[in-house]
Amino acid sequence: MPGYTRETIKAVIGTEVGLSKWITIDQSMIDRFADLTDDHQFIHVDAERAAKTPMGGTIAHGFLTLSMLGGLATVADIGMAGATMGFNYGFNKIRFITPVRSGSRVRARFTLIDMEERSPNQWMATMGVTVEIEGQDKPALTAEWLTLTITAA
Repeated sequence: MPGYTRETIKAVIGTEVGLSKWITIDQSMIDRFADLTDDHQFIHVDAERAAKTPMGGTIAHGFLTLSMLGGLATVADIGMAGATMGFNYGFNKIRFITPVRSGSRVRARFTLIDMEERSPNQWMATMGVTVEIEGQDKPALTAEWLTLTITAA
């Protein structure tokens, strides 16, 4: 794929540039994330105790859902011509809106808010992200995500 140029990228700013496939967040994934981050709060890993809460069962860590953005974003079509590498740069805003119950399916929508050439061969993308939960009216999270792409000289 040749990718966008400084002239052609303008046409997709403000549009949805990707919709991921549905991914199931199951208890095994939640448990592995808890082990990796050493965050074993009962609402994530103890089904019996979590069932007695308003959640009615275990929920994914918010940061687990957030950490999945990198993989979910592979569908986002914002590749710049000559791209050699890309980096997470951070977030302007993140909101965890609805808990993701164990066994739920999620997907992400990506909208290109802005793409700016910061310096020769460096492009900063600002991406609006919404992680939807199948069957829910409200999303799991919304974010304004920054990524930096380096292009060949």
